[in-house]
Amino acid sequence: MSTVFQKTRISEEALLNPSDTVKKIDGFPQACVSTFSEKLIRIFAERHDSQIIASLPSAGGSVHVRKTVYRGREVAFYLSRVGGPACTAAFEEVSAMGARSLVLFGSCGILNEEKTRGRLIIPDCAVRDEGTSYHYAEPSDEIEADPAAVRMLQRIFEEHGIPYVTGKTWTTDALYRETAPAASEKKEEGCLCVEMECASMMAAARFRRFPFVQFLYGADSLDSGRWKAKGPDRHGISRREFYMHLAFECSLALCTSEPPNPESAGSAESVGCRRI
Repeated sequence: MSTVFQKTRISEEALLNPSDTVKKIDGFPQACVSTFSEKLIRIFAERHDSQIIASLPSAGGSVHVRKTVYRGREVAFYLSRVGGPACTAAFEEVSAMGARSLVLFGSCGILNEEKTRGRLIIPDCAVRDEGTSYHYAEPSDEIEADPAAVRMLQRIFEEHGIPYVTGKTWTTDALYRETAPAASEKKEEGCLCVEMECASMMAAARFRRFPFVQFLYGADSLDSGRWKAKGPDRHGISRREFYMHLAFECSLALCTSEPPNPESAGSAESVGCRRI
């Protein structure tokens, strides 16, 4: 019996769709931002004039979707759960509510300290070492981000003087199975970092033809052959609030872009992933 990792037909209609679980909301902001820190979302909501416009229910508790006004335009924001399946499910539901673009940001483990030191990371390609992406895109070792969305993010970073590096990330489901040989192998393949959602989200966004982009900041390191925390003050709330504002800036640019073309934003197998 074949598994999802050999599945080549992705076009079948699903039995359960996001529109079956949530309803479209009139006036839902087209631009949307999400991150993984509950503390950051809570502090940002308290410090800015925001209101709850929806909830994402789950057995683990509901997540509020809020909106605020940024530079004269409404932007929605919400907490993403960690891991490809939960993060992607929330994206599907927010899209069904009315969002038309998403900027996602969060932390990652660094695999190449030399190339990422002092820089944010813009993933333009992800190694598919998880399961969710295979339900949205045909099998391949890697998947590429929408090039137009990546260029937009690079432009915004350059306009704001943000040091960054663009490159490949390793997406895995198994946080506690990131072994030294695997980390070394992925670094040799050109991966800058490791996280748990990027490949899933790239695949889902392409499948839905939904403008999406993600950026990452290093929270720990696996570059030395062992795990090292980077310290609690390296990315404190004030710094992450800056990233939140940066994501809002990017969201305004992204929501005016054209939907990604699934034919031009192919897998790494067909178009090749850039290395740095």
